[in-house]
Amino acid sequence: MLAELPPAPAAWCSGLRKRYRRRSAVDGVSFTVDRGEVVGLLGPNGAGKTTVIKMLLGLVRPDAGEVLLLGRPASDPRSRARVGYLPELFRYQPWLTAAEVLALHVRLAGTAVPAHERRECLAAVSLADRADDRVGGFSKGMQQRLGLAVALVARPELVVLDEPTSALDPLGRADVRDLLLSLKARGVAVLLNSHLIGEVERVCDRVVILDKGQVAAAGTLAELLGRRELRLRLDGVDERAHDRLAAAGPLTQEGNLFTVTLPTEPEPTCVPDLVTDLVGLGVRVHAVEPARVSLEERLLAILRTGGDRR
Repeated sequence: MLAELPPAPAAWCSGLRKRYRRRSAVDGVSFTVDRGEVVGLLGPNGAGKTTVIKMLLGLVRPDAGEVLLLGRPASDPRSRARVGYLPELFRYQPWLTAAEVLALHVRLAGTAVPAHERRECLAAVSLADRADDRVGGFSKGMQQRLGLAVALVARPELVVLDEPTSALDPLGRADVRDLLLSLKARGVAVLLNSHLIGEVERVCDRVVILDKGQVAAAGTLAELLGRRELRLRLDGVDERAHDRLAAAGPLTQEGNLFTVTLPTEPEPTCVPDLVTDLVGLGVRVHAVEPARVSLEERLLAILRTGGDRR
């Protein structure tokens, strides 16, 4: 029976609170990161994102609340044995080579990782040819790549990344995006704190938005972004064509511009079928433009209105 139970979430927290003197940094934060899931943590500066991450990892003691990592209480050191972490502020011993930094962190993790796996980890972050170079000669972007390798080298089941692309160029950011997708494909859970909303939108399954230390909104991208719209520029729309447009979803019209609100997850053939039917009814179709509110627009709207504070 126990073998049939699903595994515990990779990370779970409930009611986290933290005050620094009179300032409340985190106030009642709760969320879950499931196995093999990529969850984005978003919010303005000072929203409490890094403090939440540090409480999850046992680096800051919460004033209240509970944390479980891979099914164990965060107070249990074994809970962090299979957790990889890249902090926002990273610094590595400048006299060590990249290969020696990985070897050191493997020893600290108490895990046996063969040398060839460590080399593969450096290759995954495009540092294979710099393995024997001292870290003191690395650029900030290269050190951040090394930090990613450190977070991944001990075969983690949960990876926590705090602004992992802040020092990277666009090519490096694309590499990190591909790396996150490969982790997801292998069933590794990822908690990603990033200001790069486009990156979050590309790789995350769910998003938790923090504001003033509280969860302002949380959910899948489909839940947060809402329904899709279809904008069509049409001529020759008679009553039958108007009815066909209205059958596809709530309809608005401004001159010859018609906007249809589609379901959150429309059928793949919904738009092609609509256009085919309109042409069959004699409508001249000048333009068809699918549209959807961006995560950035949704984030700004949530922060300006205060969210739902759930």
